[in-house]
Amino acid sequence: MLDRLRKALDEVTRKLGSKSQADVVTVVSGLPRSGTSMMMAMLEAGGLAPLTDGEREANVDNPKGYYEFERVKKLDKGDTAWVPQARGKAVKVISALLRHLPESERYRVIFMRRELKEVLASQKKMLERRGEDPDKASDEELEELFLQHIDHVQAWAGDHGNVELLEVSYNEIMADATGPVHQVNTFVGGGLDEQAMLDVVDPDLYRNRAQG
Repeated sequence: MLDRLRKALDEVTRKLGSKSQADVVTVVSGLPRSGTSMMMAMLEAGGLAPLTDGEREANVDNPKGYYEFERVKKLDKGDTAWVPQARGKAVKVISALLRHLPESERYRVIFMRRELKEVLASQKKMLERRGEDPDKASDEELEELFLQHIDHVQAWAGDHGNVELLEVSYNEIMADATGPVHQVNTFVGGGLDEQAMLDVVDPDLYRNRAQG
């Protein structure tokens, strides 16, 4: 009896989540090199379509693709007409541009967190491959800036009734993705294929780990 009741409640939750999801923009954000592309791939595998344009191709830094939509980069210039296209989908938004999202929409923001030392190491290697100077600022300066930025994102979300924020640990996903995947699925309204999401996680791509 209890099992049948649980299944019925799960089905109702799934249907309600599916209906509400059609009106909500799911935003994937975070610091550079924090696992946003991986989360986009996980959501797509789970059944949540991404809003992308394919202009930025996969490379050694992101061998499975960037999942970007170029017009996102113009949010601070007032280009917001595309945002309704993202209803019922997932779109990756640079964390510095979150505050430029129009208040006319509802957002569920999945904000990726990663050990800052790993973020810094990964970013430096990417800059080196591009032939750019990875040491323009010290690790200490960058870490302080990143922490301040995260505080600003949390404050922005807290100040807006149309925004829900879920922080997800990249490191926890790499250790055991089962819990984080279920948490993400629940956050976006349910109905995603959690096993398909788990299958996306590739430990071989977990590079630049924090040391000791």
